[in-house]
Amino acid sequence: MSKTENQKLFDVSNEVVVITGVSGGLGVEYANVFLQFNSKVVGLDIIETKLITDLEAANPDNFYFQVTDVTDKSSLETTLEKIIHKFGKVTVLINNAAIDSPPSSSGEENGPFEFYPEESWDKVIDVNLKSIFLCSQVFGAKMAEQKNGSIINISSIYGMVSPDQSIYDYRRVDGDDFYKPIAYSVSKSGVLNLTRYLSTYWADKNVRVNSLTLAGVFDDQDQGFLDAYTSRIPIGRMANKNDYNGAVIFLASSASSYMTGSNLVIDGGWTAI
Repeated sequence: MSKTENQKLFDVSNEVVVITGVSGGLGVEYANVFLQFNSKVVGLDIIETKLITDLEAANPDNFYFQVTDVTDKSSLETTLEKIIHKFGKVTVLINNAAIDSPPSSSGEENGPFEFYPEESWDKVIDVNLKSIFLCSQVFGAKMAEQKNGSIINISSIYGMVSPDQSIYDYRRVDGDDFYKPIAYSVSKSGVLNLTRYLSTYWADKNVRVNSLTLAGVFDDQDQGFLDAYTSRIPIGRMANKNDYNGAVIFLASSASSYMTGSNLVIDGGWTAI
């Protein structure tokens, strides 16, 4: 490979990147980094935050936001039509949309498994797993038709290993019957095999499908949680939001052209223990 070709390895300036859950912290981060690399970026979410409005104002030609329900196929199909009309194609899909039960949720939501609400299970599975299935059907099919594309499915360390419930001992000592809920882990493990399936299904269409497994991101969590969580990570800290930027650029670019069906783990060493 020539020097010029090597210099273009991470070039994503011709990509049209669709990011689901763009209004969340990591979604905004991914949108910003692709815009900095001169990509066209389409952000999907059910709400438009001020950060997204500001992003639109600063990048009127390269950023396009659409209110979209990623659990509704008709909503996604309508959005695809608008994207094709505006940018002509879709070449990268980052299935980033996800929900979890935050520590501040109700006691039933974060209580013992035996009492975990069925409706909470359904909602998490819909957003975290069904949305990837539907987005891949709609946008992935377009990529297969074009015979060009990269799908990046965002998973979690809790899709590879069970949550370490001992992290929450500090809460149970104080009488709070708190446990990391089951649905998030199950949804994120499902992402891994959905990725493998699609990678072989579309391999002959030049559509690469990989998963990116992340550890927790620092977001001003309470000190008890931070102390317990970071003591479990060999690197000794939670991820910063920008720690995953290099990975998404790599997976979207020709630098990963021979990579499909893989799971790229960036977790500060969590799953190495």
